[in-house]
Amino acid sequence: MSRLIIISNRLPITINREAGELHYHPSAGGLATGLNSLDDSYNKIWIGWPGVDVEDASEREEIRTDLAKRSLAPVFLTEREIDLYYEGFSNKSIWPHFHYFTEYTNYNDEMWEAYQEVNYKFFQETEKHIRDDDMVWVHDYQLMLLPALIREKFPKVSIGFFLHIPFPSYEVFRILPWREEILNGILGSDQIGFHTFGYMRHFLSAAYRIAGYEQKYGRLYIGEREVNVDVFPMGINYEKYAFPDVDAQSDQSSGEIRRLHASRKIILSVDRLDYTKGIPNRVRAFRQFIQKHPEYIGKVNLIMIVVPSRANVDQYQSLKQEVDVLVSQINSEYGTFDWMPVHYYYRSLNFAALTTLYKEADIALITPLRDGMNLVAKEYIAAKEESKTGVLILSEMAGAVHELNDGAITVNPQSNKDIQAALLEALEMEEDEQRRRMEIMQEKLKTYDVKYWAATFIKEQQNLKDRNYMASTTHLVGDPLTAVQESYQQAEKRLLFIDYDGTLMDFHVDPQAVSPDDEVISILEGLAADPRNTVVINSGRDKATLENWLGHLNVEMAAEHGVWMKEGGEWHLNPNVVGGWKPKVRELLENLVARTPGSFIEEKDYSLAWHYRNIDKDFGTKRVREFRDMLSYLIQNQDLQVLEGNKVVEIKNSGVNKGKATSHWVGKREWSFVLGIGDDATDEDIFNALPDWGVSIKVGAGRTAARYNLPGVAEVRKTFKSFLG
Repeated sequence: MSRLIIISNRLPITINREAGELHYHPSAGGLATGLNSLDDSYNKIWIGWPGVDVEDASEREEIRTDLAKRSLAPVFLTEREIDLYYEGFSNKSIWPHFHYFTEYTNYNDEMWEAYQEVNYKFFQETEKHIRDDDMVWVHDYQLMLLPALIREKFPKVSIGFFLHIPFPSYEVFRILPWREEILNGILGSDQIGFHTFGYMRHFLSAAYRIAGYEQKYGRLYIGEREVNVDVFPMGINYEKYAFPDVDAQSDQSSGEIRRLHASRKIILSVDRLDYTKGIPNRVRAFRQFIQKHPEYIGKVNLIMIVVPSRANVDQYQSLKQEVDVLVSQINSEYGTFDWMPVHYYYRSLNFAALTTLYKEADIALITPLRDGMNLVAKEYIAAKEESKTGVLILSEMAGAVHELNDGAITVNPQSNKDIQAALLEALEMEEDEQRRRMEIMQEKLKTYDVKYWAATFIKEQQNLKDRNYMASTTHLVGDPLTAVQESYQQAEKRLLFIDYDGTLMDFHVDPQAVSPDDEVISILEGLAADPRNTVVINSGRDKATLENWLGHLNVEMAAEHGVWMKEGGEWHLNPNVVGGWKPKVRELLENLVARTPGSFIEEKDYSLAWHYRNIDKDFGTKRVREFRDMLSYLIQNQDLQVLEGNKVVEIKNSGVNKGKATSHWVGKREWSFVLGIGDDATDEDIFNALPDWGVSIKVGAGRTAARYNLPGVAEVRKTFKSFLG
């Protein structure tokens, strides 16, 4: 049976000490519901903090034994660690920063050290349970360093990571002094999930700009690993809110709510006390609504449920005071003996009371300034399963808006004018329109519930694990390398196709700055000196450069992707080449360079290349799209091909490529050993042109037709040196 190791800051069980005894209670939140819903094909182990400070060794052992019966493993934290790691770095540094409240970010080295220490403490507990064939799923911002710690010790294990809060834009994220450590910690994962495409896009931007990893369709290639970065919006337990267990007390409270608010519309607001929730803005907007629409005085009530949170933090204390004052002002200004505009409750509600409010509320007013998802909006929709009536007013800054925007009234939470207009629209909305909108949202939430979220994430991670396991490309070390070496040594007629840039030499912002060093010359001389070898440098480089750098060696060459071929010491032109198209394309490229400082044109005999290695990657990608659009019109009736390499776009005749040059040499005689090696998309043509039994080697990460893989230039050189003995 497959094993799934779930790791989160808190266990799904919370331990409280009451009258000297330990009591076990289910933890609040939907995460446990979703993960416990995963089918029985997974043997689950959950690692996390049990919610209590336990110093006594015997008591810790008792808890371990009790939790092990439920497949739970505790990580015990001291009061100092809770203070510095959880209340400190997690909630005073990461939480405000990732929600764009950078003025509240605390840049404290002691808290950062505690965060590192606790992440390592979680790793130490994980290490006791993990096996190479396990799947691991790490959750949220408290444990962003953990995936890399696991990866270092268990390089083959499949690791998933999900961030339940927003990931900020690169410009905000880069401010953190610990940005590289946090980013590399997350990048230890094989799959990284976010609630929205925006958060995913921000993460990919940071991965490129800080760590240098380029993405293609949400895939990153780190060493030999493919990392999937994707969007998995979290749902709720729909049935729980749609059909709650209703007892007599709930029925009674429902009736009381309706009697107290008879003939009045109920506007419901439910939040944890947090500066990200926009609570003061909401009260001000409601006050201004009453001011501008006095016809609703006595006819609407705003019921505000504010759940206490982090009461010992200065920002939360002042936020509480601000909300208290604002509520007092509106109630004293507009309240009467039989009507108060705002009913304000600073406490948490039990499930029965909360669902009763959801069912009775005519409007849900949910306007966070920034929110990773906001499940309250989804809970309100689910609770309306029977009545189908009610209106959701939702902030554009909540992750849930991307799923609910075709049914909710969306607002800018910073705009009091927006909120006032939304309140008026909601209060005047006909029931038929309410029902139409509600049914649209409910259908989505029924399908994409929390069970679907958990199952989809794990399914995609399992697919990625299987794909990586079954990939045909084998790292060329150990037994595979020995087999290739033996085949090479035994062969009498060998043909070696070797790419240049990214294979023999690393890339450089200046293409002319990578002339071969002494080691490359020595390797090529050694290979060419063996009479059994025919060495072909198959490159996109121009003929003049290759001749200048390597012309003195006893090697054959294909330049400009096969436009020119050097055989027997003589260069000849591929007969399929024409060059009349160049002036028009050059003019187009010159205009592109004029508008893109830092890029430049490389002109070859029968091709043109536009290099953008030393400009911003996203800017370069935008220019490539523009160029392709303009070029498609310019050359629509000409036999040309556009090749996209590593930060370079090249235009050449479509009847010429590295593969056709490869086929030319392969067909010249019978060979007993054929090898092709290269690093980018243009070299795939080489691999596909080799005989089925040929040795194809992809340099670097990425999907490939090659049989073998080498990580980089250093390993390529080492491999060729092993051939020389």
